[in-house]
Amino acid sequence: MKDMMFPPVSVGEDSPIWNGGAFVRSGKTMRVLAYEVGESGWSDELTELHESATESGTHFIDVASRDHAINELKRALGGRPASIMEVGCSAGHLLADMRRSLPHATLIGGDYTLGTLVKLGEQMPDIPLVRFNLADSPLPSDTYDAMVLLNVLEHIEDDVAATGHIARMLKPGGVAVIEVPAGPELFDDYDRQLQHFRRYTLPGLCKLIEGAGLKVERRNYLGALIYPAFYLAKKLSQSSPKPAAEREKHVTNAIGATSRLNPIGHAIMAVEEAMARAVTFPRGIRCVVTARKPS
Repeated sequence: MKDMMFPPVSVGEDSPIWNGGAFVRSGKTMRVLAYEVGESGWSDELTELHESATESGTHFIDVASRDHAINELKRALGGRPASIMEVGCSAGHLLADMRRSLPHATLIGGDYTLGTLVKLGEQMPDIPLVRFNLADSPLPSDTYDAMVLLNVLEHIEDDVAATGHIARMLKPGGVAVIEVPAGPELFDDYDRQLQHFRRYTLPGLCKLIEGAGLKVERRNYLGALIYPAFYLAKKLSQSSPKPAAEREKHVTNAIGATSRLNPIGHAIMAVEEAMARAVTFPRGIRCVVTARKPS
């Protein structure tokens, strides 16, 4: 969509405008609109680590995660044209899936790391990409019909402020599809290496979201059928923590090992998806919640 206006990046500037292929800011064009984000432990290198270890988005858990998000968007939006912001768009796998599955949607991608967005902009020239800090978001209120955050809130120290901005930026009646890692008791080297501040309980995530003024419509766990194996692996990891210098290799090897189970994993997740239509699982490796802003 052309002529989308965004808040000024600096005081005294005109508002940048998306022209369908680039942002026009102070007479200059740029592919990524970059706001100040402050300091964070997250980096382009960590994004590349996760992407390479999960074989560029083909890991069965990541595929199931994106499928769940798209199904929830279809259910909540009812197929009508809608503006959808993905926060934490990373390498753009979900944006690509949404473009195929939701052809009438206007998509916007946001992330914390600039290098990730610059690289993505070369692959998706028609989607506006914005660098910003969700915990201190400069983006306007009542703007998006839907927002999607897959494994983002655990990277933000002030998740209360972040969820407050989600609620603020959604239009009345808008929906948020949120996924985070489950099980605070399973925090280990993987979480430390990927700069997680926490893992969540499902009730705790719902309380956080409702505290921002959103109404939870659906809640469940993802990865419930593989949770026993996941639990054992996490406990083994906790029993033998690695020195900081060895964590990256350890995490890469661990993710790569599960990636080799993709054929079996995809089949298990397909069964779980069918079950989840009627069952709320007691445990899982990720919490998934869909919430709506009151009209």
